[in-house]
Amino acid sequence: MSKARKVYESMMENDFCSQWLRINPILIEEGHCILEMEVRKEMLNGFGTLHGGMAYSLADSALAFASNSYGRISPLINGNMSYAKGAKLGDTLRAEAKVISLGNKKADIDVTITCVGHEEPFYFFRGTVYRTSKEHDV
Repeated sequence: MSKARKVYESMMENDFCSQWLRINPILIEEGHCILEMEVRKEMLNGFGTLHGGMAYSLADSALAFASNSYGRISPLINGNMSYAKGAKLGDTLRAEAKVISLGNKKADIDVTITCVGHEEPFYFFRGTVYRTSKEHDV
């Protein structure tokens, strides 16, 4: 099992939010992560579309697994999300996170969330993490 996958497994043990989202890991590798999640009724806002906080949470989870995949604990210090389209009940969302800039102390990660069966992105997320000197215990 790769180090990135070991870090993912270790993080998921106590990541109760990601567990509640019922994310499904499609790809976990160093600097890159793809997750899928089905939109459930309890995730909808008053307009019948995915609550923005749920989309942000999915993006944040994908970012966390991609940025921590190198083995260093790397918490989010800044994140910005754009909402292009709204997902609906039953949609399967695919979040792809890629590290675009990796430094000793910081890294920048882009996350694009698409809806399976649609070509255009629904949500865009860019985040910066602080790369601590502490290693994951895997």
